[in-house]
This record gives sequence, C-alpha cells and structure tokens, in this order.
Amino acid sequence: MPSLRDLKRRTESVKNTQQITSAMKMVSAAKLRRSQDAILSARPFAKKMLQVLNSLATRADMDAHPLLTVREPKNIDVIVISADKGLCGSFNANIMKKAERFLGGLEAESLDLQIVGKKSRDYFRRRAYNIRSEFVDIFRDLNYENAAAIARPLIASYHEPDSEAGQENTVDAVYLIYNEFKNVIQQDVVVEQLLPIQKLDLDNDTERQDYIYEPSAEEIYNAVIPRHVEYQVWHALLESAAAEHAARMTAMDNASKNAAELIEDLTLTMNKVRQATITREILEIVSGAEAIQ
Repeated sequence: MPSLRDLKRRTESVKNTQQITSAMKMVSAAKLRRSQDAILSARPFAKKMLQVLNSLATRADMDAHPLLTVREPKNIDVIVISADKGLCGSFNANIMKKAERFLGGLEAESLDLQIVGKKSRDYFRRRAYNIRSEFVDIFRDLNYENAAAIARPLIASYHEPDSEAGQENTVDAVYLIYNEFKNVIQQDVVVEQLLPIQKLDLDNDTERQDYIYEPSAEEIYNAVIPRHVEYQVWHALLESAAAEHAARMTAMDNASKNAAELIEDLTLTMNKVRQATITREILEIVSGAEAIQ
C-alpha cells in the first residue's frame, strides 16, 4: 500500500491538473462562442453561393470558365484541415482516419496534399505523401486572407494549360477534408469536392432554361467563381475552428470530471491509510502498556 505522503503528493498533482483542465474548458467555451457566431453568420451565404454556382455550372458551357471545366482526374489536390494543438479528444484522429481512407481510394497519377494545421502536417510528414504546401498557426488569428492564400494557388493551378507556352495541367480536381461543427458534442468529418464545381441533375425542360446575364456571363464568371472557391475554403476553416473549440471544451470537461473522481478515490484511500496508521499506533501503545504491567 502506498504511503500517506505519496498519496498526498498524488492528490495535489491531480488537483493541479484539474485546475488546468477546468481553465482550458473555460477558455475553449469563450472561444467557441465567438467561433459559433462566425460560422452561423457564414453558413447561409456559403450554402446559397454553392447552390447558385452549382446552378450556373449546370447551365453554362464547359468552356465558359476554366474552373467549370471537367477533366479526367489525373492530378488531384486534397486540402486536409486539422488543429494546431492537441487535447481535443478524437478531433484530429478522426480527420487523419478519414483522410487516409479517402486518399487510399483515389486513383490518380499525381496526388498532392495541402496541409492546414500542425497535427496533420506532423502526421503526413511521417508517411509517403507529397505535401505541396503547409499552413500552420493560422487559427491563432484566423481571417479571410488565410483562406485566400490557400485557394488562390489552387485556382491558378486549375486553369487550362497554355499549349503554346508548353504548360500542362497541374490540378484536375480539388477536395476538402475538415470537421464540420454540428453542436458542442458532435463534429462530423466532411469530404467536399471544391473543384471542378459540381453540376446539378435537372429533370425537366423548365429547370434547364438558362439565365439572362448582366453585364455578361464572362464578367460574372470571372468575378464570382474564384470568389466562391475562396469562400468555400473560408467556410471550411470556420467550421473546423468551431469544431475544434467544441471538441476541446468537451474533452476538458470530461478530464475535469475524471480528475474529480480520481481525487475522491485518492482521498478515500488516504483516509483508509491514515486510519490504519492510527489503529496500528493505538495497538502498539496498548501492547506496550500491557508489557509494562
């Protein structure tokens, strides 16, 4: 049985850990409120913009804009969004598992990764994947320019090649893998196709009618489609940030509860050891008294 001193030290250590986990829970709860407000504001615009672009892609010619062109997916880029830190339960592990399964099912001549977050960077560095670019510590001060910095090189790579200049396609398809925020206790890993923009299945002739564009279809495509790609990446970053804070808050809450249970068990054990020590000392005194008599 451990000594009373060892039990006291362990109890103090668990109490200190409980204070840390409780503080982390409070910090994550405060950050979650801001992230949740941001994602709830961004979701309607992102979803409506996706619907409009899907509709435009369905009605437009493939040559109307380079980002609408559908090619054989020989060269694929995958954006994997994880957290920069741990202590958030299975948040990062779920992303890695989903990404591994998805990447294993792709048939492509070239497969490159765009990594967001230290955890995914460290994970895929240890494996045989080609990491084209890394974005770490962006969640510390997340802003729209972070999303633009991720999306713009992909947009440029997806454009049609210049045959006269001898350029070839570098990207034929782009996918996003991230944690979608559902609620405080649920975050779902999502795989979305970012490029090419997916088309809708139209069932009747009325739905197949085209739009009247003003000022012109080309100007609208050039202005809206690249912006759409950037905003979808921005939306994924916001979702991942909110999901991370929710996962960390839940994990730290569970850790604090486990620490409280462990403190209770240690206190009970410590009381038993103290009682046994007192009983032994009383027996020694009684025995000594009897020996004197």
